[in-house]
Amino acid sequence: MAAAAREMETGPESQPEPEVFSVPKKRAKRKLEAGAGSMETERPRKRPEFPAVSGQQLLDGKHEFRIVAVPAHRYTPLKENWLKIFTPIVEHLQLQVRFNLKTRNVEIKTCKDTHDISSLTKAEDFVKAFVLGFQVEDALALIRLDDLFLETFDITDVKPLKGDHLSRAIGRIAGKGGKTKFTIENVTKTRIVLADSKIHILGSFQNIKMARTAICNLILGSPPSKVYGNIRAVASRAAERF
Repeated sequence: MAAAAREMETGPESQPEPEVFSVPKKRAKRKLEAGAGSMETERPRKRPEFPAVSGQQLLDGKHEFRIVAVPAHRYTPLKENWLKIFTPIVEHLQLQVRFNLKTRNVEIKTCKDTHDISSLTKAEDFVKAFVLGFQVEDALALIRLDDLFLETFDITDVKPLKGDHLSRAIGRIAGKGGKTKFTIENVTKTRIVLADSKIHILGSFQNIKMARTAICNLILGSPPSKVYGNIRAVASRAAERF
């Protein structure tokens, strides 16, 4: 009986209740107020100023190369316009350039007179634009201006066309005597090259977007008159915005 009474006393009902700990709210508020006051008293730090690094220091005595492959059908134009291509790269960008007769590539290299590291990329884009079929005068804008780009896409990327359907799409883009292509170029202030089913566009980002939209609509079958109206409306809106 005594053992049973002990078991009843030590049962779950007779166990002591666990203590509940609570964080005093007043202290927490005081800490938050103190932190806010210290944040208000902190002064904004000045950004560190570092001097500009020259291109020679970035290169660190090493020479960088760029190689642009030249297809067979562009050998003759490259030979005829070599002086126009050679002069701005060497005199203005302070780079070295040569045409490798064995590999059929245009090779561009930095030298000790190169001051701007971005000149190498500009020269590569300039030669690449000429190789794609642009005139030297148009490609030269890639050296003079910073916000010009090249974009290339295929007609079959927009719509999978074959045979006569592909030929008709190319004809719609070019127009009679190149009229449609010239109109898109003048309205969007871009330059367009049609090389078989490849389309190359040279211009600023916004203008390339307008020209690409117009060309895609022509590929999908829109009549040229409708495309003219659309690009003129978009161009006028863009002109008002700027």
